[in-house]
Amino acid sequence: MPIQKWSVLDLAPIYEGVDPACALKQAVLLAQTAEQLGYCRYWVAEHHDMPGLASSTPEVLLAHIGAQTHRIRIGSGAVLLPHYKPYKVAEAFHLLATLYPGRIDLGVGRAPGGSAHATLALNDRFLQDVGRMPELVQQLAALLRQEFTVEGESVVARPIPPLPPKLWLLGTNQKSAGYAAENGAGYVYGLFMSEAEGEEVVAAYRRDYKPSVHQPNPEVIVAVGVICAETLEEATACVRLSQKAFRRPPIVGDPSHVREKLEEIAWRYQAEEIMVITDFPDYARRLRSYELIANSVFDRGSSGCGKT
Repeated sequence: MPIQKWSVLDLAPIYEGVDPACALKQAVLLAQTAEQLGYCRYWVAEHHDMPGLASSTPEVLLAHIGAQTHRIRIGSGAVLLPHYKPYKVAEAFHLLATLYPGRIDLGVGRAPGGSAHATLALNDRFLQDVGRMPELVQQLAALLRQEFTVEGESVVARPIPPLPPKLWLLGTNQKSAGYAAENGAGYVYGLFMSEAEGEEVVAAYRRDYKPSVHQPNPEVIVAVGVICAETLEEATACVRLSQKAFRRPPIVGDPSHVREKLEEIAWRYQAEEIMVITDFPDYARRLRSYELIANSVFDRGSSGCGKT
């Protein structure tokens, strides 16, 4: 199927020889470049106590990036919901959606996002709260619909934005797909994080999907690791120097090869959107990878945002 949308996932990597401030400036530059190239959305991840990654608080970085971009959708890939009260997450993303109307995505996941000790420092009930994930997602979805109650009394996550954040579940298994389907949310299959294929997971999400007031139909994004360069030789050399962010080997090659493989993945998953994550050893080559992908795929009749 033709891919309607293309987007960017950023881990905000801190490459060798730079400090976190430089890495965050590069995150802004990537978001601005993605917008100029025509990508639909730019998301940042949440990680804790990882020396090579700068994004521990997506909502703070998104507020900064939103002020320096104009049209591209920005969001979290993902807020790790078991660590937080859904009410606080809804407040933060309602504030973002008030600042940047119609541009905010709220992607949530259930991973710890760091080592065992970092997880304990953040949340000493993490295992219990992971078990409450269905309830947490239900509460968050209710808050975004302004239907949340405590002891029978309405509680609203303010400020109320003109358009609510769009809710997404991120994952690699039936549980995450089930949470998305049950709550009428979009689903992102993290192919770059999975050693298994996920067509059955995505099919189950579509089959079990329950329409919501903000999203009547299921929507699937597949997040794919890609290293693209002018030639296969250059791309292969960059793989050897990468920080190994991918659990699954990334797609590696020149623009023509990368386009073919991405279109094949979109067809297998019947995905409306492909989200690209590139892990290069330096920022200039990372930007060039996204530029090459955009030039290759957008000139075949699709734009980054497709049908919005």
